[in-house]
Amino acid sequence: MDAIFKAFRISMILSLFLCGCAYHLGAASRSIPGGYKQISVPVFKNKTQETGIEVSFTNAMIQEFQRSRVARVVDNSLSEVAVIGSIDNIQYLPGAKRLSGDSATPYLPNGSALASEYRILLTVTVRVVRQADGTELWKGSFNGERTYQAPQVTLAGVNSVNPLYNLSARRQNIDVMASDLMLEAHDRITENF
Repeated sequence: MDAIFKAFRISMILSLFLCGCAYHLGAASRSIPGGYKQISVPVFKNKTQETGIEVSFTNAMIQEFQRSRVARVVDNSLSEVAVIGSIDNIQYLPGAKRLSGDSATPYLPNGSALASEYRILLTVTVRVVRQADGTELWKGSFNGERTYQAPQVTLAGVNSVNPLYNLSARRQNIDVMASDLMLEAHDRITENF
């Protein structure tokens, strides 16, 4: 029994060692166009009416570079290249559900239409620019889509029609989209250069 336990421990240690090596081998093959090692990520430009979302996108991009260690994020004055982003467009599209005053919704008028869900559509552009001369080294556009449930209208005291719910759900979904899109942007910026 001791021999089996010892063999199991050795195999677990070896598997952890091998997994760690594979991660480092994969990260070593990635680089920024031009092989630069010091970057800056200025606050993304927000061209939409949705205030404050630029912070989520900027932080998500910084986290991706810190996680991967492909390049070190430094102050703008010390960087060789800048990763410049802009949030170009955001749309909220309601998914309407027509209610007919059936037994499940006897308290609503016949023919009522409520939004049952919302779709968020986002377009973001990311550029890598050399600081010395302003040359654009890389550019990409990213589109994201996410759906969330609309506030529910039910009997008084039980409903979730709350303006804070909708704002909170919208912001949480935008934060998730920021992480997803900046992961994709990071991977596309650093692939095979």
